[in-house]
Amino acid sequence: MKSHNYTVLIEKDEDGGYIATVPAIKSCYTQADTIPELLEYIKEVILICLEVEQEEIVQNEFIGVQQVEVFHE
Repeated sequence: MKSHNYTVLIEKDEDGGYIATVPAIKSCYTQADTIPELLEYIKEVILICLEVEQEEIVQNEFIGVQQVEVFHE
Protein backbone atom coordinates (compact mmCIF):
# COMPACT_ATOMS: atom_id res chain seq x y z
CA MET A 1 0.00 0.00 0.00
CA LYS A 2 1.42 3.39 -1.03
CA SER A 3 0.99 6.62 0.87
CA HIS A 4 0.65 10.04 -0.78
CA ASN A 5 0.60 13.53 0.66
CA TYR A 6 -1.97 16.04 -0.54
CA THR A 7 -2.19 19.74 0.20
CA VAL A 8 -5.42 20.50 2.04
CA LEU A 9 -6.70 24.06 2.35
CA ILE A 10 -8.77 24.75 5.46
CA GLU A 11 -11.10 27.73 5.84
CA LYS A 12 -13.50 28.78 8.57
CA ASP A 13 -17.01 29.60 7.33
CA GLU A 14 -19.40 32.28 8.60
CA ASP A 15 -21.16 29.78 10.89
CA GLY A 16 -17.92 28.77 12.66
CA GLY A 17 -17.54 25.44 10.84
CA TYR A 18 -14.55 24.37 8.78
CA ILE A 19 -14.22 23.60 5.07
CA ALA A 20 -11.38 21.56 3.58
CA THR A 21 -10.51 21.42 -0.12
CA VAL A 22 -7.81 19.51 -2.00
CA PRO A 23 -6.68 21.66 -4.95
CA ALA A 24 -5.03 18.73 -6.76
CA ILE A 25 -8.27 16.74 -6.95
CA LYS A 26 -11.28 18.22 -8.73
CA SER A 27 -14.41 18.47 -6.53
CA CYS A 28 -12.60 17.11 -3.46
CA TYR A 29 -13.93 18.95 -0.41
CA THR A 30 -15.82 18.44 2.83
CA GLN A 31 -16.89 20.32 5.95
CA ALA A 32 -17.10 19.69 9.69
CA ASP A 33 -17.58 21.42 13.03
CA THR A 34 -14.04 20.74 14.33
CA ILE A 35 -10.57 20.43 12.81
CA PRO A 36 -10.07 16.80 13.99
CA GLU A 37 -13.40 15.82 12.37
CA LEU A 38 -12.48 17.73 9.24
CA LEU A 39 -9.16 15.91 8.86
CA GLU A 40 -10.85 12.54 9.32
CA TYR A 41 -13.52 13.41 6.73
CA ILE A 42 -11.10 14.81 4.15
CA LYS A 43 -9.04 11.59 4.24
CA GLU A 44 -12.20 9.62 3.47
CA VAL A 45 -13.18 12.04 0.70
CA ILE A 46 -9.71 11.86 -0.85
CA LEU A 47 -9.96 8.07 -1.04
CA ILE A 48 -13.41 8.29 -2.64
CA CYS A 49 -12.22 10.90 -5.15
CA LEU A 50 -9.19 8.79 -6.05
CA GLU A 51 -11.46 5.82 -6.80
CA VAL A 52 -13.64 7.95 -9.09
CA GLU A 53 -10.87 9.99 -10.76
CA GLN A 54 -9.76 8.34 -13.98
CA GLU A 55 -6.89 10.68 -14.86
CA GLU A 56 -3.51 10.71 -13.18
CA ILE A 57 -3.48 13.30 -10.41
CA VAL A 58 -0.60 15.74 -10.66
CA GLN A 59 -0.10 17.83 -7.58
CA ASN A 60 1.61 21.20 -7.85
CA GLU A 61 4.32 22.03 -5.33
CA PHE A 62 2.79 23.92 -2.40
CA ILE A 63 4.45 27.30 -1.95
CA GLY A 64 2.23 29.14 0.51
CA VAL A 65 -0.98 31.02 1.15
CA GLN A 66 -1.35 34.76 0.94
CA GLN A 67 -4.34 36.98 1.68
CA VAL A 68 -4.67 39.92 -0.70
CA GLU A 69 -6.82 42.97 0.06
CA VAL A 70 -8.74 44.35 -2.92
CA PHE A 71 -10.95 47.43 -2.84
CA HIS A 72 -13.97 47.50 -5.14
CA GLU A 73 -17.32 49.24 -5.34
